Amino acid sequence: MLTNPKLKSQVDALWNLFWSSGISNPLTAIEQMSYLIFLKRLEDMDNARAASAKRKSQPYKSVFEVAPPDALARKKEKTSDKCRWSYFSQLPGEEMLPFVRDVVFDFLRNLGSETSSFTQYMKDAVFIIPKATLLQEAVRIIEDMHISEQNIDVQGDLYEYLLGQLATAGKNGQFRTPRHIIRLIAQLADPKIGERICDPAAGTGGFLVAAYEHILEMNTSADVLSYDDEGKPHNLIGDKITDKRLHEFLKSRAINGYDFDPTMVRIGAMNLMLHGIDNPNFRYGDTLTKAFTEAACYDVILANPPFKGSIDANDMNERFRVKTKKTELLFIELIYELLVTGGRAAVIVPDGVLFGTSNAHQDVRKILVDKCRLDGIISMPSGVFKPYAGVSTAVLLFTKGGETKNVWFYDMQADGFSLDDKRQKITDNDIPDILKEWKRKEQPTKSKNPKVVCVAADEIRHNKYDLSLSRYKPVEHKTVTYEAPELLMDKLLLVEEEIATYVKNIKKSL
Repeated sequence: MLTNPKLKSQVDALWNLFWSSGISNPLTAIEQMSYLIFLKRLEDMDNARAASAKRKSQPYKSVFEVAPPDALARKKEKTSDKCRWSYFSQLPGEEMLPFVRDVVFDFLRNLGSETSSFTQYMKDAVFIIPKATLLQEAVRIIEDMHISEQNIDVQGDLYEYLLGQLATAGKNGQFRTPRHIIRLIAQLADPKIGERICDPAAGTGGFLVAAYEHILEMNTSADVLSYDDEGKPHNLIGDKITDKRLHEFLKSRAINGYDFDPTMVRIGAMNLMLHGIDNPNFRYGDTLTKAFTEAACYDVILANPPFKGSIDANDMNERFRVKTKKTELLFIELIYELLVTGGRAAVIVPDGVLFGTSNAHQDVRKILVDKCRLDGIISMPSGVFKPYAGVSTAVLLFTKGGETKNVWFYDMQADGFSLDDKRQKITDNDIPDILKEWKRKEQPTKSKNPKVVCVAADEIRHNKYDLSLSRYKPVEHKTVTYEAPELLMDKLLLVEEEIATYVKNIKKSL
């Protein structure tokens, strides 16, 4: 949550600047802003690492000490030093625009090795800011934000606030999962240091950021941590991670994401980088097609796959055994295939997945119950995804392998926000209770919580693998006590006498 009011107003000013200059598509605007924010951070990171190497008397090669872009090479420049923010941000507007477009972006597209994910997601990047005045003013605003290597929290919060504009009325864009729901799912899945984490339909990378932050939170001393009023952790320094190999693994190989929209890949990767992940494995690709060949390689998967989508049968990956083109069903089988044995998943699905009667629906539920340990299902109210969707959803929590004996259900009725289009903050919130009940679900004593239901796997199989909570939630019968018939008759006669007296008095008055 971006709590600094000055920074908020600066981001709003930046947004309005792009909007009024004709860049009205929110994804395009955020993408162009991302490039500029990243260029500012790139020099800050480079300076910080150079200073650290100097303190340790270690050699350091600047990221700017590379072969210069073509435009500089023609001027016989030896390095790309002029691609630093501190250089081009001081240029007059009419000089800055062509320099950033032709020189700095050429440098960015070739930064890193041929195989690095950064190079891959930047290779198609296009700088489309049309006016020198827009670029100059945007650079000034970003300069005033004081984004630096020392305030990763601010960078991440700034970017989350920027992405939040996608859900604003009039700027409606991608289908985004609310951040408090993402944090809930990360806490339920509980990714740990050393585990490989993936989102096969990552979008802006929110689940991956949450997984990364959860690991840091679990490995940061309690006296260092702080939380904002939405429960988001801050000061995530990960000081308990003392093994350098684990730290390097977390920063470079633990977090993995895919998306089939090139713009979302660039935005998602930038999101991860601005949250402190130096080299995100965030790649372009449709994970349902034949081109995607990964299998059994991830310990934790967090996802909110596309609902109501379909895929060309000719391009569908041959790994799928479920006969369907519905993406919400195919993604569940894909996630099962991507997990290692013992791997955990937390996936948001539309309610239809839980009770659909087609063979494909039942086959997917058989995978969850018979080939996995289906640990739990959280039924969420339909307003969670408003204002841009009113679909009822649920969270599936399962572990690949093992045996399903009982399935833990929770009937979420409130998430801390109103369930209308306004989504205003309210006091009713089941999320703390969900986390408490989840931790004690293995205890032998039954929960007295009316929102929790525990169902035996055999009962689920008997009901054609139906996983809807309504089928298993106990019906509450309230005892109603009626008076004896003779007492009721006496009361009825008394009422009749009163009515007769009333009518008689009316006649007299007439």
